[in-house]
Amino acid sequence: MSDPPCGVVILAVVNMLSFGSCVFPSVKKNPSLCACPVLFSNPPPSPLCDLILNPIAMTTMEVKLWNDKREREMYDNFGELYAIIKAAERLEKAYVRDIISPQEYELECQKLIAHFKTLASTLKDTVPSIERFADTYKMECPAAINRLVVSGVPATVEHRATVAASASTSAAIVAECVQNFITSMDSLKLNMVAVDQVHPLLSDLYASLNKLTILPPDFEGKTKMKEWIARLSKMGAADELTEQQARQLHFDLESSYNSFMAALPNAGT
Repeated sequence: MSDPPCGVVILAVVNMLSFGSCVFPSVKKNPSLCACPVLFSNPPPSPLCDLILNPIAMTTMEVKLWNDKREREMYDNFGELYAIIKAAERLEKAYVRDIISPQEYELECQKLIAHFKTLASTLKDTVPSIERFADTYKMECPAAINRLVVSGVPATVEHRATVAASASTSAAIVAECVQNFITSMDSLKLNMVAVDQVHPLLSDLYASLNKLTILPPDFEGKTKMKEWIARLSKMGAADELTEQQARQLHFDLESSYNSFMAALPNAGT
């Protein structure tokens, strides 16, 4: 992608200065003001000043900004892309500052993203990098680049997806904890009291409880399962729990399960 021809810049200046005295009313009174130090190194009168001060000459001289229809369409597309990026930047700032509602933001943002994707696809050969385009024209629109290029969805949709994913993950862990509680209690009812039978079940339960971040570190189920695992680790694999130990473990599991279920509504809020 190349910079626009110098003629584009010159004609823009000519048009701005020639639209009457409302823009630069002192130009006609003092022609030396036309000698812009940026465009011209020497202040003496130039053909540009003659054109500005002579409307007849302006109407008889044609200055082209492009060489053919294809080049004209390219610069038109550049202008559309520039406008979309700038609009997206303003929209992001308005949303962050709570100037517009989330509903209005989402609707307008989806429109801009759709227009951007369509135009970017059209200009993929001419503008392979949107970041480079923005840098070339000194746009300084980081929020728009992130929304249009990196994210591709409105912030409201992006945040809803994150919350939904988090909720889905938590629900899966809760289901895992419930399953491990029930399996451990059922195994004791079936008289599966050998250490190599009980220890893996309690380890799985303890691990699933630690995955659930909504539970505090001193949660009853975590504390009791940790104590039982430590006790079983000191026993042999073939050793079995006594009737009293099995009854106590079942009581601790049932008590921890009730505490776990009671904690879930608080986590939901």
